Amino acid sequence: MKRMKAIVCYDGTNFAGYQSQPGMRTVQSEIDKVLVKLHKDPSIHSVASGRTDSGVHALGQVIHFDTPLDLADRWVTALNVLLPKDVRITKVEVVSDDFHARYGAKGKTYRYKWSYSEVQSPFERNFSVHLGRWNPDIDRMNAGAVHLIGTHDFTSFCSAKTATNNKVRTIRKLTLERQQDELILEIEGDGFLYNMVRTIAGVLLAVGIGWDEPEDVYKILQAKDRQKAGKTAPAHGLYLVEVTY
Repeated sequence: MKRMKAIVCYDGTNFAGYQSQPGMRTVQSEIDKVLVKLHKDPSIHSVASGRTDSGVHALGQVIHFDTPLDLADRWVTALNVLLPKDVRITKVEVVSDDFHARYGAKGKTYRYKWSYSEVQSPFERNFSVHLGRWNPDIDRMNAGAVHLIGTHDFTSFCSAKTATNNKVRTIRKLTLERQQDELILEIEGDGFLYNMVRTIAGVLLAVGIGWDEPEDVYKILQAKDRQKAGKTAPAHGLYLVEVTY
C-alpha cells in the first residue's frame, strides 16, 4: 500500500463546495467516484488539505489517498480521463506513509480577484467579482491590510458557523495590487477560518471605496465581533492557490 499526494485544480462554479455532501455535487465526491472506479473498491477515499465553499476555485488543492495500485507516471492521465472537465489533477507523487494533506499543512495561499472592466465579459463572470462603478483606492486598502499581518484572534473575520474554538491565526503576507484589468488580493498564512479570506476581502474593499478608514480594520480586529466586519465578499472571486508542507 502506498500513499499518494495529488495536486488538484478546479472550477468551483458548478460545485456545492469541496467536501462530500449527501445528494450534492462536490469536488471530493467526483474524485472519490473515480478512485472507487479505478480500484474497484467502494471503501477508498481521498483526504484534502481543507474544504472550499460553493463557487470557490482552486489552483493548488492538495489531497492524499492510499492505494495498492502501481500506475507509475500514469496516475495523472488515469484520473483525468475519468474526471469531469471542471476538475483536473496536475501532479501525483508517492509520499511517506505519515504524510497527511490536512494535518501536515503548514501554510496556505489564497487569491481574491475583482474586475475593473466597464462591462464584464460573460466568460469571466464566474471567476472575478465585478467592481462596476467602484474604483477602490489600493493604497488605502494596503494601509488597512497592514493591521491584519501577524498573529491575531480573527473572530471578527470568520463566520459564526466556524466550528473551531481557537480563532488565532497568523497571516504572513497580505498585498493588494492592480494587474491589468484586475485588482488582486494575495494572502498567505498558517491557516484560515471559515469565510475568513472572503470577510477580509469585503472589509478591505469597504476601506478602498471610502466606507471605512484604514485604521477601522484594527478596530474591527480588536472587537472580536463578526457583526463589525460587514459583508462577506462573493465566493466566485476566491482561489486556493497553494498549500505548503
